[in-house]
Amino acid sequence: MSGKYDLVIVGGGISGASLLYTVAKFTDVESVALVEKEDEIAAINSHVTNNSQTLHFGDIETNYTLEKAEEVKEGAELLAGYLENHDGEREMHSKRSKMVLGVGDEEVAKLEERYHEEGFGDLYPKLRPIERDEIAELEPKVVEGRDPAKDLLALQTPDGYVVDYGQTAQSFVEKAEEEEGVDVFTGTKVEDVTETTEGYTLTTDEGPFDADVAVVAAGSHSLQIAKEMGYGEGKVLLPVAGSFFLAEDFLNGKVYTLQMKKLPFAAVHGDADVHDDSITRFGPTAKLVPTLERGRLNTVGDFLDVFGLNVASFLSYGNILADRILLPYVLRNLVYDVPEVGKRTFLPEVQKVVPSAELDDIERAKGYGGVRPQIVDTKKKSLDMGEAKIVGDDVIFNITPSPGASTCLKNAMRDTHTVMDFFDGEYEFDEEAFRADTIGNFPRGENGEELESAVEEVDEDEE
Repeated sequence: MSGKYDLVIVGGGISGASLLYTVAKFTDVESVALVEKEDEIAAINSHVTNNSQTLHFGDIETNYTLEKAEEVKEGAELLAGYLENHDGEREMHSKRSKMVLGVGDEEVAKLEERYHEEGFGDLYPKLRPIERDEIAELEPKVVEGRDPAKDLLALQTPDGYVVDYGQTAQSFVEKAEEEEGVDVFTGTKVEDVTETTEGYTLTTDEGPFDADVAVVAAGSHSLQIAKEMGYGEGKVLLPVAGSFFLAEDFLNGKVYTLQMKKLPFAAVHGDADVHDDSITRFGPTAKLVPTLERGRLNTVGDFLDVFGLNVASFLSYGNILADRILLPYVLRNLVYDVPEVGKRTFLPEVQKVVPSAELDDIERAKGYGGVRPQIVDTKKKSLDMGEAKIVGDDVIFNITPSPGASTCLKNAMRDTHTVMDFFDGEYEFDEEAFRADTIGNFPRGENGEELESAVEEVDEDEE
């Protein structure tokens, strides 16, 4: 197996699959290949059991600033529009109510300020404040057993998209394969990427691939490959493994609690599973692990490659973990995975959402959870919040923690523009058609009016 392509994408998760779809369907690039080391597309972090199944809009994520929410909102609407357009039978997603819950005077005041004064009510027209009685109508278990003397307020919206990102990635690949010049290779591990005078040679266990342009969208492994090629100086990873606990039929939709703005991790929340709404998932937890893939000890060496075992890396970890907020959080999350003890320790987190929950109601989900790579800047000795991207000479490396899946199509759109620049005008990207196929189908307003200007609007920075 070998070949010569204009573009080769490494990684068949939601990030690589969305870029393949965007390039194949909306550009005139003549040949593109996707290379995935697993036997199936989206077998690791994008698999349905390995993430929170959340499409993040920024409306109920209270650790987002308004600026970040505006950025995430468009990305979420692109993917939601794709799902509305291509998943009418709701095989890849479900649409349910979602809310962020405030309990007590202090939390209620924070939500009111966020909605009325910080601009979130204006940014999200469907988002609305609801009080105890209406919360109880939508989510009876959230109110049942709760102290009636405590104030309750929730910011609620019907746009609660719950997504099977694995099936969505597979859908992207299937649609891309409808086009000529598109090849997908699974069970093919990239062992080396070497720059040549004409582009890049990717050495795999199934033979070499030559590419004019390469994009590495392999999660945590993207930084590993970047470092091997001389990129990514001053960056290491803090891999965080997420786990979940399961209960039966507690919630109808998604219920968030207020998040700590200093932490890059989501607060524990509860929601009904995308494919079985009788199962309620609580989580994710956040446990630090020295691996790049959950439960795969053979990736410990890969982690050490990225970490580097140098003074700057150790000092950065020490500085981050010494934080008076982060350290107790990390230690508490380590306990959650301890048999029996972890379940008892986690129960109060569940009771923040469902006060009547008891110990026998929850069980740790076996085989659930993936690894989210948090980026560490060893020069600043701090966490880099959000997604990370390294752009080199005709090569892109994507390292995408949350909300990378939610903004996969926006990221793909940006990368496609960059790829077009790499080709020096040889190929073109029809962004208008891309937007019409995606965000043009996102329902707006109570009656789902058609999108007005966003379909045609092209970011001036990308022109």
